Amino acid sequence: MNTHPLNLVLRFLLELVMLAVIAYWGYHGFTGWQGIAASIAFPVMAAILWGVFRIPNDPRPAPVAIPGPLRLLLEWALFAWAVWALEDLGYNTGAWFLAGILVGHYLFSYDRTVAMLRNRPYTGFVKSKL
Repeated sequence: MNTHPLNLVLRFLLELVMLAVIAYWGYHGFTGWQGIAASIAFPVMAAILWGVFRIPNDPRPAPVAIPGPLRLLLEWALFAWAVWALEDLGYNTGAWFLAGILVGHYLFSYDRTVAMLRNRPYTGFVKSKL
């Protein structure tokens, strides 16, 4: 299920939404030039964490290899930051909506989640030959 094209598009859109929400929160969390700096620095920091710390061969070699459960925790922490940021900004419905989509996405991508919890890159389930 994880490699279905629509699920991959949804995952990419969720990542973009996460970065946009974090940028928006950073801008409104500070005043003046600090808000502008935060709106740039926070999503850049999140994108670096997202792109650098990966499990090996998921789907390419990882710049910094970390265990699957730790990667899953990192993903959830960054998405939780976005949900909390929406809540903090007063967009309660948006926060619940984003949280619901995220939970649905991870349930739909159960095969990847299980592989990460087992500390293995997702390779798809191998069909047994009978």
